[in-house]
Amino acid sequence: MEQITIDAIDIRLLDELQQDASLSNQALAERAHVSPPTCLRRIKRLRDAGLIEHQIALLNTDKLAATLGRGLTAITEVTLDRQGNEEAEAFEARVIQDPAVQQCYRVSPGPDFMLVVHVPDMPAYLALAQRLFTSDANVRNVKAFFSLHRAKFKPQVLLGV
Repeated sequence: MEQITIDAIDIRLLDELQQDASLSNQALAERAHVSPPTCLRRIKRLRDAGLIEHQIALLNTDKLAATLGRGLTAITEVTLDRQGNEEAEAFEARVIQDPAVQQCYRVSPGPDFMLVVHVPDMPAYLALAQRLFTSDANVRNVKAFFSLHRAKFKPQVLLGV
């Protein structure tokens, strides 16, 4: 991937997309004070450079759980028995394949990994724990914290706009 230089317009476009990625090119161009063709060209350049990784819809898990009658989010600490790079990479490769794992971070100090998982209910969490942790001989300790209420969820990179 080539190195990219960004300017104030690119930063404004990225910030606007973080606020609402569903904006039309016309609306985004107006907010960034550029022409629609310029906006389109710059967004393509930012995507091609990998600065825009994905555009997705963020679902409200509390409202969705109320509608579906289920939903459980857990923040899980995982400590490995052997913490070499090969063992950490093997664990990471396995857990990121599981659709219930929403986020996976290698952390230090403390546990080796922090996972954010979302499952329908406690039996599904138990199945996930057995699948990902109990069956792995290298997992030494797991500590799960279950979300009672999400006060803020804003996956936004501060760009200094």
